[in-house]
Amino acid sequence: MPLGRRVSKDVAEPYEADQRLAAEYEERLAAAGEAERALRDAQGADTPEPELRALTVAFDKAMTEVLAAAEASERIAMGPQVYSVETQDAKTRRAAEIAYRKAKARADVRPWTDEVDRLRTAREAHRLSFRTHPTLAV
Repeated sequence: MPLGRRVSKDVAEPYEADQRLAAEYEERLAAAGEAERALRDAQGADTPEPELRALTVAFDKAMTEVLAAAEASERIAMGPQVYSVETQDAKTRRAAEIAYRKAKARADVRPWTDEVDRLRTAREAHRLSFRTHPTLAV
């Protein structure tokens, strides 16, 4: 007989998926660091444009992956009560939204919220500085 709060069956699956994703945070962060280091080294070495573009896109993908892991870690810190799925009734979904906003203010969640903001800002600064999507011919 497990002790603690019971998690509904429809919320258990996304919660467990977030736990698996959050466990990969450190290695994804290291991979993003390696991708950035490779990009910066290539910029300093006067690398041809196609290789530089490939490194730019690889760094953007690595930043997106580490951001997803950080967001999952933030949701895990908030707890299973913040999860809502389409099959739930409106009252339950509204309760999850309220729990989400309340959890954002907790001291144990705040470091993850700050980390998500930091990573999102770094990714957007990278996207504004480098072309990560193909340009359209006009």
